[in-house]
This record gives sequence, structure tokens and C-alpha cells, in this order.
Amino acid sequence: MVYVHLAEGFEEVEATTIVDLLRRAEIEVKTVSIMDDKLVTGAHGMSLQADLLFEEADYDTCEMIVLPGGMPGALHLKNHDDLGEIIMEFGMTGKNLAAICAAPMVLDARGALNHKTATIYPGMQDELHMASYIDCGVVEDGNIITSKGPAYAIDFALAIVEKIKGKSASDEVAQGLLYRGMI
Repeated sequence: MVYVHLAEGFEEVEATTIVDLLRRAEIEVKTVSIMDDKLVTGAHGMSLQADLLFEEADYDTCEMIVLPGGMPGALHLKNHDDLGEIIMEFGMTGKNLAAICAAPMVLDARGALNHKTATIYPGMQDELHMASYIDCGVVEDGNIITSKGPAYAIDFALAIVEKIKGKSASDEVAQGLLYRGMI
């Protein structure tokens, strides 16, 4: 199970692309609202109905936590103490974590990027205190995948698919999308 977390002000392109591509790869994925309601509004006014409230999620069955960026969505994720505790636990036990756009700062704030290489939305490099910043679209370092922002949402989602199901599954999804160089 993969949980994609939603908070008011999330980046819609990132959240919907991740969920869509994981479902195309037949990976079980659920959206999780950290707000008081399952209906969560993104940074550009698009509202999504989450599958679960945070309190309903079973992190014992969760294989990967995914954090879309967007503002102020990433700040809400960063300030959610219960989610932060789970991120710290995932980081300490080597379970998979992925964050895009502004959201790598959430992983960094909870210690998950300690001694890791990561990327983040341009201009937010100062939010990475524990990680070594690299200016790259998608960065994978061990159990962590980070990405720069909305333009890299497909690459980021394909990296998640590859991490969970392997390169052939990622390539198959990319081919089905007619993604660059795959046709």
C-alpha cells in the first residue's frame, strides 16, 4: 500500500499524476487527508476527495509514504506532528519515502534526509539542512526519492513505480503514456 498525503494547498499536478501512474501500474494506492475533512482543496482551487482521513490510515501495511508539494500544503504536512512521527519511524527503519516540490523539506525536518542526497523546488535549497542538495529533476538515494516540482511529476511517479515493481513495470506505464522516448 502506498499513501499519498493531501493537505490544503497541495500541488494538484503532482498529487493526481502520482496516483494515476501508480494505479496504471496496479500498485495499491490511497490518498490520505491530514485535514479534518476528506475533501481537500489544492493550491490552484481543485478539490480532491481523499480515500482516507489520517486517523483511518494503517501505516503498518504502508509500503511507502508519498508527499506532494505545493504551498501551503507542504507547510501543513511539515507541521503535522503525527505524520512527522511516522516519517521519522520510516526513515529510521529504512521504509520508503518520496517527496516532490517543496515537500522534501518535510522529510528533512523529520531527519529522514540525514546523510542523503536530495533535490527540492528551486530557491528552497536552504530548507535542506540534513541532505546534500543536488540540482536534478529526480533523485533516488536508498529508500528516499525526491523531485524538483510539477514538471517532473511523471518522472517522479515512474521512479516510485520502478522502486516498488521494477523497471519493466515503470517502462510499461511510460510506454502506455507515450512518454518521451518510449514509443
